[in-house]
Amino acid sequence: MDLYRSLENLQVDLLNKKISCAQLVDFYLQRIESFKALNAFVEVFENSAIEKAKQIDKKIEKGESLGKLFGMVIGIKDNICYKDHKVTAGSKILDNYTSIYSATVVEKLLEEDAIIIGRTNCDEFAMGSSNENSFYGPACNPIDEKFVPGGSSGGSAAAVKAGLCLATLGSDTGGSIRQPAAFCGIFGLKPTYGRVSRYGLIAYGSSFDQIGPMANNISDIAKILEVISGSDDYDSTVSFSNVPAYSQQLFSNKKYKIAYYKDAVEHPSIDSEIKDATLNFINKLTEQGHLVEGIEFNEIDYIVPAYYVLTTAEASSNLSRFDGVRYGFHATDATDLESTYRNTRSQGFGKEVQKRIMSGAFVLSAGYYDAYYSKAQKVRRIIANKTNETFKQYDFILCPTTPAPAYKLGEKSDDPIAMYLGDIFTVQANLVGVPGISIPYGNTKSGLPIGLQLMAGKFEEAKLLDFSSQIEKY
Repeated sequence: MDLYRSLENLQVDLLNKKISCAQLVDFYLQRIESFKALNAFVEVFENSAIEKAKQIDKKIEKGESLGKLFGMVIGIKDNICYKDHKVTAGSKILDNYTSIYSATVVEKLLEEDAIIIGRTNCDEFAMGSSNENSFYGPACNPIDEKFVPGGSSGGSAAAVKAGLCLATLGSDTGGSIRQPAAFCGIFGLKPTYGRVSRYGLIAYGSSFDQIGPMANNISDIAKILEVISGSDDYDSTVSFSNVPAYSQQLFSNKKYKIAYYKDAVEHPSIDSEIKDATLNFINKLTEQGHLVEGIEFNEIDYIVPAYYVLTTAEASSNLSRFDGVRYGFHATDATDLESTYRNTRSQGFGKEVQKRIMSGAFVLSAGYYDAYYSKAQKVRRIIANKTNETFKQYDFILCPTTPAPAYKLGEKSDDPIAMYLGDIFTVQANLVGVPGISIPYGNTKSGLPIGLQLMAGKFEEAKLLDFSSQIEKY
């Protein structure tokens, strides 16, 4: 069987009876088993996937109405709930936990006849940039298994690149969709904060988290976003604004105004090949008739510190619910309430998660709240104001997705600062709440993918996807 890389081609073959959904699921199940060494999936939902495939095949046979995503075999990150299926957020503390409800995005996928084939590996509670913090062990980059796939949605990116499913959902708190998309050479979109319901997403940083799609092409990204976006009575932060027909607004010839941060392209941390690729891309955009201008962004060095102060604070609050009393892992050596909390959380959480919980508790403590948390919120507001002002003059902000290509497994494990600084170009979109997308743009001399990032104004996904579809043709 051919390896499908677009939903459009797949659906044509399904309707022409060249293939059935049941055969397709079986094909992907075999590929997942063959590529088990990647550790992209932590669990395969074989029974429910086969059952869903049979339902869709019956609809096709009877000529019944089909959903927009019929036949799309999709993986979901292991922090997105699916009723009667396990979900652990890559953590021991939720080992063997079975969800009692489905996330809104899962319900919307199933309503449109997508087939959810399994849960993908991720950094524990989405805290990490390499997928090395998972309870299940690290996922590997399909391009070279000695390298990381990025994080925290590393398993999602690896699964798409390796052809273990057609698309995946990830979550993005500070770049966790876009960075692994860049490392693996696929497309990854973080929508506007509030565009997609977070109901059923295990929280890390509630004012930052967003669910988004990862796929091989812009058309599939647009179709998935159409389905998962929109209002939800279960999420008070979600937008009730109209959801455009994103997939019908692609491939225009419109010319746009693009700003790029000179500070980002010339930043001392940036890899020379990524810098050259970015400058080459800027020249190509100019040749295509777009207006591209360099602007100053002096606050770039404050982005990562502000982000980590705020997200660790939110994490310390969100993760307080995991105590070994109500569900999940429970320390067997606990003898009273205090030892239950202490032992369960010490044994159940990994080192990175413990570190971020303690950091968050510290910045929220009475003596340090004003010195850290309060100031970080002020920095967030300054960055948001400046970013929104930029979008009054330009359609997009362009920069590299990451300052360097994928690195080897274990290479940065003992250098958390270097790991955190890998988010320097992605966290801005989360601080401000605007959409951002990573677009594959060639490779380094050693064959590792390069990703370029575009950000747009709030709820400007239609414009962002249209421009990305133009770039896809370059």
